Amino acid sequence: MKEKIRCAVFGVGRLGYFHAENLATRIKGAELVTVVASRKESAEKVARELGVKKWTTNPQEVFDDPTIDAVVIVTPTKTHAELIIQAARSGKHIFVDKPLTETLDEADLVIQEIQKNNVYCQVGFMRRFDPAYAEARRRIMNGDIGKPIYFKGVSRDPGSPPEEYIKTSGGIFLDLAIHEYDIARFLIGDDVHSIKTFGNVLVHPFMNKYGDVDQSITFMKFQNGASCDIEASRNSTFGYDIRGEVVGTEGSIQIGSLQYHDIKILTNKGSVYDNIPNFPVKFKDAFLHELAHFIECLQKNERPQVTEIDGKIALEIAAAATRSFETKETVLLK
Repeated sequence: MKEKIRCAVFGVGRLGYFHAENLATRIKGAELVTVVASRKESAEKVARELGVKKWTTNPQEVFDDPTIDAVVIVTPTKTHAELIIQAARSGKHIFVDKPLTETLDEADLVIQEIQKNNVYCQVGFMRRFDPAYAEARRRIMNGDIGKPIYFKGVSRDPGSPPEEYIKTSGGIFLDLAIHEYDIARFLIGDDVHSIKTFGNVLVHPFMNKYGDVDQSITFMKFQNGASCDIEASRNSTFGYDIRGEVVGTEGSIQIGSLQYHDIKILTNKGSVYDNIPNFPVKFKDAFLHELAHFIECLQKNERPQVTEIDGKIALEIAAAATRSFETKETVLLK
């Protein structure tokens, strides 16, 4: 087993920094050797803060470096395909934040390059590695609730990202609901048969000019007859709200809570608890576990649990969801 996996991180925004910090300080099998960002000031600052010797604004420097084993791509979705293809051709293993690519045609191209060059790819669907979701999956597979027949998912952000982000995000079904599509498939244990979506702009009028919405609902049916409904929203002003429930023939599993700390304050004015402030707090452990899994797989020369194929399937569902919203029809998946 290889002692250290030498890594480069592409993109040092909020999530990119979080991944870089985990690689540099929390994952024993990893060594963060290079930070890549489009802005020199950002790359230099993050490298200095994390004690990383190298930084660059030129991705080619990483691809040309034979000592780098893997890349972690946390850049805008439109850049994923090119970076993945270059990484695969240079023999680098790949961790890429969701979605795999912007389009299904791009997904086919990157899958071809990944497989042709015999590198591993993991897509960042971190909910699979969240302790609560992982335990729910284990209990479902153990038969604790009988056969899973229904999934209910809630994915609410405290507000909208900036307009500059929204206009290139691909829309709420690709950018936000895709996490729910993947975890629904993961928990139900089957592929999607059909999908119908609805959406409205309720709070953020600027979304209209991009054909996007801030409030949506998705109804899906699975090949095995199970079904689900998923809410994706940008309007959760009370805090970050991620919850799920799987109903089975012999019981139900509820996942997640609105509470940040497991305490309630009771006074003569009523009861209160503190809400989860943002997604890095909610999924702090999940982000660490997914990257640790990636590094461990590379050390053992094993295929990750969430591959480029899973990434394409989630992208197919999100594309079908977008098409359903645009056409107001139910869309069948292959």
